[in-house]
Amino acid sequence: MSVMILLAFLGGALVTLSRQINGRLAVETSALQSSFWNHFVGCAALAAVTVLAGSFWPEGAATAPWLAWIGGALGVAFVASGSWLVPRLGAAMTGGLLVAGQMLSGVVLDLVRGADAILWMQLAGVALILTGVILSRR
Repeated sequence: MSVMILLAFLGGALVTLSRQINGRLAVETSALQSSFWNHFVGCAALAAVTVLAGSFWPEGAATAPWLAWIGGALGVAFVASGSWLVPRLGAAMTGGLLVAGQMLSGVVLDLVRGADAILWMQLAGVALILTGVILSRR
């Protein structure tokens, strides 16, 4: 469990670093251009790793529902919005709001799928994140 927690923490740190880098590029170009280059370079890196791993087409891809394929489009919206927001709100506030949005949507998804969770504790977690964002304002 400690390794998974560490990996999640590292992933969060990398998201913040990525948003900061793309935000800087967005200031010099635009949020859409920054998002394009983020995805272009990411696609090239992923293609190289996939070639080395030996498989481009994942098992079960042919039978996956259409909804399984829209994650990339949602990722584009995430990257473009982060690239636009970081220069305007700062990395800490943007990161906090993104995490709060992720947490709240996670609570809703858990509710929809009937996950065994304590709703008031999850909502308290969202409230604490938002409190942290408010306290960290410039």
